[in-house]
Amino acid sequence: MLKGSAGAVGGLAAGAAMGQGTAAPASGPTDPRDPLPFEVTLNGELIQAAAEPRETLLDWLRETRELTGTKVGCNHGQCGACTVHVDGEPRLACLTLALQVEGREVTTIEGLARIAEAGGYAEDGLHPMQTAFVANDALQCGYCTPGQIMSAVAVVNEGHASDAAEVREYMSGNLCRCAAYPNITAAVLDAKERMPDVAVDGGGARQDFHLGSGEA
Repeated sequence: MLKGSAGAVGGLAAGAAMGQGTAAPASGPTDPRDPLPFEVTLNGELIQAAAEPRETLLDWLRETRELTGTKVGCNHGQCGACTVHVDGEPRLACLTLALQVEGREVTTIEGLARIAEAGGYAEDGLHPMQTAFVANDALQCGYCTPGQIMSAVAVVNEGHASDAAEVREYMSGNLCRCAAYPNITAAVLDAKERMPDVAVDGGGARQDFHLGSGEA
């Protein structure tokens, strides 16, 4: 009886050892820098993309998609030069991870005219805000201009452009080191007259809204 029991135990052990020997090896840890796939509508085009988990939307737009109209300013969310639209709302691309726009619609300065063309209010192939910035000489070096324009469109769409004081308040998240603020304000009020009413909730370019601490 004891011999039989020992044989049975030995058989089980041998079977277990064989099973362990034929099992598939466990996969090792993946590199956290490996790109992950995501889907996004970028300037009206649905694309399949990939980005590292740590990659910002700003870097992905500029380095991977070569959309360099979105500018690198402070990289700390304090200047507004990298402003883009995500589902129609202004977002700081330097504080947004690329993977966070999965399934969403992203518009950069390169795609802004498409919105005006689709709505039937484009002016010479440009968005009214773009033509207003030119007409009102609202730029000097021009580096901050793409972000200024993207924020300005949002400010008008949100109904925060009733007068110059309100424009200045809701554009306060975008800095212009050349100090073209009076002309920028004039351009926003000018373009407002030629843009349709959209009525989108939001806080424009104000930094408290960008950082999630504001109230509508």
